[in-house]
This record gives sequence, C-alpha cells and structure tokens, in this order.
Amino acid sequence: MRTEEQHKIEHILAGKTEEFAYFLDTYGQQVFTLIVRMTGSESDAEELTQDTFLKAFQHLSSFNGKSQFSTWIYRIAYNTALTALRKKNIELTADEKLWNTISDTETDDLLDDTSENRIEKLREALDRLPADERALITFFYEEEKNISEIAVITGQTEGNVKVKLYRLRKKLAAWMQEED
Repeated sequence: MRTEEQHKIEHILAGKTEEFAYFLDTYGQQVFTLIVRMTGSESDAEELTQDTFLKAFQHLSSFNGKSQFSTWIYRIAYNTALTALRKKNIELTADEKLWNTISDTETDDLLDDTSENRIEKLREALDRLPADERALITFFYEEEKNISEIAVITGQTEGNVKVKLYRLRKKLAAWMQEED
C-alpha cells in the first residue's frame, strides 16, 4: 500500500522538490523540539534542524520505507545533534547516582507527583541529563514513540533502550530526592 508520504517522496525524487515542504511542515517542530532538548539552545537547534532537513533531502533516495518517515527523520536529527555536541565538546556528564537505593515505588511516587514543586524539580533534573538521555526521555514520554521506534532511531537494541529508560527514571528520582 502506498502512503501519502511514499507518494510525495516519489514525486520529490522525480524532480518536484517543492513537495519537500510537506515534510518540513509536518516534522519541523517535532525535530526542533528534540534538538532543543538535546542541546539546550534554541539558536543551535534552529541551525541543526535546518541541517537535519538538508541531510534528509540530500539522502531522500536512501529512505527505504522499512520504517516510518518520522523514525528516519528523528534518527537523522538525533545523530546530527550528537555530532554537533561532540564537536563543541558540550556533552554533559551527569554524576552517576546510586539509583539502586531508590525503590521502584519511590521512583513512581516521585515521578508521578504533579505538584508544582515536583514538576519544577523534575525539570531541573531533566536539564542535568546528557543529550542522548534527554533524547530518550523526549522520544518515549513526549513524542510517545514505542521502544522499537526508539531503538531504530538511536541505533540501539530494544533491550538497551528499556534498560536505559528504567535507569533514567531512577536517576531522575534520585536527583529529585536529593533536592528535598
């Protein structure tokens, strides 16, 4: 079955390049949001979003349709942002916490608390995460990507993604708890 996006890609590859605007309109804000979360800078994210879509346009013929276009563009955005961060040496390193000391119940209670104070502490904790970990959180909780899609986007195994998300919840809860 041909999807609307597959049809547009065929048209673009046949020379109707103006149809690429559809992808910018459809995915531009989501890509920008992901990159802002990873870099912490809107100005860097604007440039990297443009780079992402330029790369996607230049390599559109390599899109094989085995995954959704959104998964493919997210992977390009993720890799573009990580590369830029490595070049700038901005990659943050979070001091590892002994997340094993917090039970799953405590973690759930801390992260499910929607009080204004807890939400602010969660935001502060999220800001402490390195770019790749912020991206995982963004994909799973904000973009509502499933584990399989995140694995494709990040080039990791599904098991690795699950473990990282579990550890991230523990890490965030530990940081939120240390603020108390």
